[in-house]
Amino acid sequence: MKIGYDTVSTPFGEIFVALDEAGVRKVALSEADWAAFCAEWGTVTHDPQLCAQAVCQLNEYFRGERRAFDLPLSMHGTPFRKQVWAALCDIPYGEVRSYGQIAEAVGKPKAPRAIGQANRNNPLPILIPCHRVIGKTGALVGYAGPRTDIKTILLQLENALPQ
Repeated sequence: MKIGYDTVSTPFGEIFVALDEAGVRKVALSEADWAAFCAEWGTVTHDPQLCAQAVCQLNEYFRGERRAFDLPLSMHGTPFRKQVWAALCDIPYGEVRSYGQIAEAVGKPKAPRAIGQANRNNPLPILIPCHRVIGKTGALVGYAGPRTDIKTILLQLENALPQ
């Protein structure tokens, strides 16, 4: 399987976006995440042409010109994770939901921790907006490991920081 990648400059540093023949397969927010992806999938080649549409839409998002993405996604995960990721895509730009609200939305009201694990394993952050999920108290928790600064930056960009 051919996987191509390119990079995008963001307010919090360079990120990597990888596509396969089905669509965007990975958005890596750190070098470590990117290295793990490459170790798992093998040869990933620099292919700006394959990634042009995704890079363009991400750049538009970071400039405040795009509120929704229109890209084919190549999502790989368990049925439960895919269900959670679909629910995350229903959170409108500029709004947030709690882990408990997402658990309710997927019909698993007692599973906010499982929602957190699905978020943690989201291979397409930003495109699948797990940054819009916050703690029940409004705390900005659980984004890209300890990188809650990324969540803050993305929510500021969307004017969605909880008060």
